Amino acid sequence: MADAAKTRILVIDDASLVRMYYRDALERAGYEVDEALNGLEALERLLVSPADLLIVDVNMPQMDGISFLKVLRRQALPTAGIPAVVVSTEAKAQDMAAARAAGANFYLVKPLTPEALVEHVALMCGPPA
Repeated sequence: MADAAKTRILVIDDASLVRMYYRDALERAGYEVDEALNGLEALERLLVSPADLLIVDVNMPQMDGISFLKVLRRQALPTAGIPAVVVSTEAKAQDMAAARAAGANFYLVKPLTPEALVEHVALMCGPPA
């Protein structure tokens, strides 16, 4: 059973290698990690088990990251306010602006080093418990 005091991060990305890369870096740093393949699955997971932070890809099937954030932020539930870091290969100013308008707190461009990922997570929700 996971430690209830651990900071829980939900990684939302359709690429299994990316999810595994993030999971490895975050778990090594002491965070608890859950995964979702797209925005629709992430909404379902959050209803069952809220997270402390979301790491969201932009380009995903069924529900992309921007749509996911828009839907999440409109909900009248405690999960609507979970901080979100968008991580994408898209690096244009309009991509960053769209993510922020949808409710992203940070926008990072791939590739991302494990150290940079953990540093941003710690900035958003503190060091692991």
